[in-house]
Amino acid sequence: MPAVTLDDVRAADALLDGVVRRTPLEPSAALSELVGGPVLLKCENLQHAGSFKIRGAYTRMSRLSEAERERGVVAASAGNHAQGVALAARLLGIRSTIWMPVGAPIPKVEATRRYGAEVHQAGTTVDEALVHALAHERETGAVLIHPFDHADIVAGQGTVGLELLEQAPDVRTVVVCTGGGGLVAGIATAVKAIAPHVRVVAAQAEGAAAWPASLDAGEPRALARMATMADGIAVGRPGDVPFGLVRELVDDVVTVAEESLSRALLMLLERSKLVVEPAGAAAAAALLEAPEAFEPPVAVVLSGGNIDPLLLMRVIRHGMAAAGRYLGCRVRVPDRPGALSGVLAVLAEADANVLEVFHTRTTAALAVDEVEIGLQLETKGHDHATAVLAALAASGVRPVA
Repeated sequence: MPAVTLDDVRAADALLDGVVRRTPLEPSAALSELVGGPVLLKCENLQHAGSFKIRGAYTRMSRLSEAERERGVVAASAGNHAQGVALAARLLGIRSTIWMPVGAPIPKVEATRRYGAEVHQAGTTVDEALVHALAHERETGAVLIHPFDHADIVAGQGTVGLELLEQAPDVRTVVVCTGGGGLVAGIATAVKAIAPHVRVVAAQAEGAAAWPASLDAGEPRALARMATMADGIAVGRPGDVPFGLVRELVDDVVTVAEESLSRALLMLLERSKLVVEPAGAAAAAALLEAPEAFEPPVAVVLSGGNIDPLLLMRVIRHGMAAAGRYLGCRVRVPDRPGALSGVLAVLAEADANVLEVFHTRTTAALAVDEVEIGLQLETKGHDHATAVLAALAASGVRPVA
């Protein structure tokens, strides 16, 4: 028997009635145009505590015995599972202790504390924080609420899939981000049992992609290192419980680049007015990279919206650069009065906004009567950036490679 069945997901759905929000399914004009058919956004970023995690956490914790509740619970998380566990614990009257990596986003740490959890920070990844959570479990008897590696967690997350099929019964493809695998395993369990023709695709960050190698090996394999802005899916080893379900039920696992995560986050913010964290944008990023690979109607799960405002600023800048909205270039002009104003006039005529200007006069590559001007420009996209460079060249300004 599989670790989780449709009956388990339906039981979790009944348990969560009145506890979680039935999140909206919003059309995305931008992604629909790209894919050539309807694309719908499942907005778990609008869920209580800002992500889908409350579904699995509450399902797991509501089934604890009275003796287990008395001992309290412990969890390890970069933020979303932490908030889900802390909120579920508050609703159920259970004491909670959360271990979070050092460097976890401050808003996620503070939100977890506001839900009533005792927060400790250790390690630099979720896997390292989990070591401390396991030690706390051994020392205190607290019950570990794993982020993804438990049947109740997977069943709870699978309720997203039930909602999806009720809201969009004609869906053909479901795209879900994945780290440890709990969300995509749960969704695939529900979707494949009810509508086996629907294709389920998991999307991982390229810098933390443990699933491809693990699936090739036939068992969960740990990554030696990870590097991604998508902290919510930066998991070095797939869970044992989700692994069998993903291997059996998920049709494909794809990876997405950091640049695509930034572009997707920016697109969702600009075009759909939705604030999404990098992990939550991974499924949308998969559509940006290969729109022809997804048969519409497509449902894209936006798994969470808990993003540090400072990271949001950096990601927006990164996404704008990836979209061709920023242009950095250097030009050489005669070192005489009026040369800079001539360059700026060309840029004004080309409708490029100048953000920064800096001069270099002391390199050996320059002639004695030359100056190098560095420019940081705001443009309207790749085509406009190309046109701006062409306008500079046509004016006689010499670009520097």
